[in-house]
Order: sequence, then C-alpha cells, then structure tokens
Amino acid sequence: MNNTEKIVWEIEEFHRNIEKWFQGKAENQESLYKELLSGFSPDFKMINGNGDIVTLSMFTEWLPTVFGKFPERSIQVENIEVNHSEYHGLAIYIETQVTGEITTKRTSSAIFLLNEEKALWLHLIENWI
Repeated sequence: MNNTEKIVWEIEEFHRNIEKWFQGKAENQESLYKELLSGFSPDFKMINGNGDIVTLSMFTEWLPTVFGKFPERSIQVENIEVNHSEYHGLAIYIETQVTGEITTKRTSSAIFLLNEEKALWLHLIENWI
C-alpha cells in the first residue's frame, strides 16, 4: 500500500470498527478493543467537536463505557482528502453519525505517522457542521 492508501484504509477501518463497538456487534469484545487501539500513536491527542482535549489514555478509558450503548448508530465517512510526506500524513474528511432520529456531522482533520506497515493516528481535530 502506498501512503495515501494506508491513511484512507486506517480512517475507513477505524470507523467500521467504532460503529461495531457502539452497536455492540463484536464476536470478541477484547479483540475489537485491541484492534481499535492498534491504529493510534501513544502520543495521540484529539480536540473533539465540543473543544475538549482527549488523550489516548482518556480514550482507552472511555471506550468500554460505550460498548453496545448505541445499537442503531451508523457511521459514514466521505470526502477523504489526503496529503503526505514520507513520514507524515494529513487527512481531512466528513464524518456523519446517525442514531435514530439524530444526525451529527463533523469535519475532521487528522495527522498520521507513517511507517512501513500502516498509518498511526497522532492528532485529530473535529468541528461540528
């Protein structure tokens, strides 16, 4: 895979897996938990749509509290744009979450660290739209 493909794959795979997590549709919850976290740099930080800073340790503690909490939630990502150098990538995309009658949309900007195997999330900024 080239660097653009690694970044797109990581974004799409993470969102497929987090949708399963929210829905509680995992044959093996521990395995899915590990898969979700395997794409993150230890230095990961995000600023969510509410302006709150979330570190990787905060995210890992939050995940178990939402397993199966949203059985009807669907998540789509679209309009993924990627720029990269040899070791870093920047992706901008739109994420839409639908839970029953509630739809939320956000524009996300993510910085990835690139290595031979994959793209690792380093920073993420979400803005509500």
